[in-house]
Amino acid sequence: MKIGFIGCGNVGGKLSHSLLRNGFDLVVRDLDMAVAQSLLDEGATWAESPKQVAESCEIVITCLPSPAACKEVMEAADGVLAGLSEGKVWMEMSTTDETEVRRIGHLVKELGAHPVDCPVSGGCHRAATGNISIFVGGEREAFEKIFPVVTAMGRNILHTGPLGSASILKVLTNYLASANLVSLAEALTTASAAGMDLNTTYEAIRISSGNSFVHETESQVILNGSRNINFTMDLVLKDVSLFDQIAERYGIPLELSPMLVKIFKDGMERYGQREWSSNIIRRLEDATSIHVRAPGFPDEITSEEEEVEGQEVIPTR
Repeated sequence: MKIGFIGCGNVGGKLSHSLLRNGFDLVVRDLDMAVAQSLLDEGATWAESPKQVAESCEIVITCLPSPAACKEVMEAADGVLAGLSEGKVWMEMSTTDETEVRRIGHLVKELGAHPVDCPVSGGCHRAATGNISIFVGGEREAFEKIFPVVTAMGRNILHTGPLGSASILKVLTNYLASANLVSLAEALTTASAAGMDLNTTYEAIRISSGNSFVHETESQVILNGSRNINFTMDLVLKDVSLFDQIAERYGIPLELSPMLVKIFKDGMERYGQREWSSNIIRRLEDATSIHVRAPGFPDEITSEEEEVEGQEVIPTR
């Protein structure tokens, strides 16, 4: 099975390497060929356009930074839609707007191809080892066709329902992670102000009811001082804003989410759009002249997990 992968950046590059590592014939495309060079060195083939990717592959994966980028890649004259044909599958692995996924998905279906949205969750360190979680929205027939592909890239695979459902759940989980990040920034700054040893504070949170995935990853790079979680403030703002839009469509009177939008807009104005999201704590550090640091923590999160074969997660009924 020949797989096409468009968007070989931070997450896409790691997912692409998992496909190569698991023996798939891979065709890649990115705006910057240098970004894909390590994949080409390992045996991937370069495509001159998204159309060429779609023409030559059974499954086309897009992993792009925004809905606008996906629209261009899919609908341009030399885009994916120009090369898709009956029986092929488009896998949208970007974190994006579910209404846009459904709109483009309709165009894909008109060509006799199958659209699925397949966003990932669990951090770049797990994407690198093939242990990330993957949500899949789309028809069951398409899910079963791509199952060998998603299990090569991820460990826990959840069929979430119809097209677009995976994208809703993805922005929901990113919203929860962002809320947790801001609360951890407040907790760690307050602990430091109160004279608490921050190594002890980290362990107290880790073994308590206040623990979370975000604490076990982002708190470590916060305390190290690098704040490098491989995710930037502009992406947080995009994801939380997408969550806000869903809630607004259904008339949900949110209180916390608008505060997060305000906090991350302020962070971007102060430190730049591409500042690491974990450095949102710097707003509190600047306000208090407290530097939240502790020895012994890594400057970047890596995974020591062994790669295992992916499996479908079956919801309790």
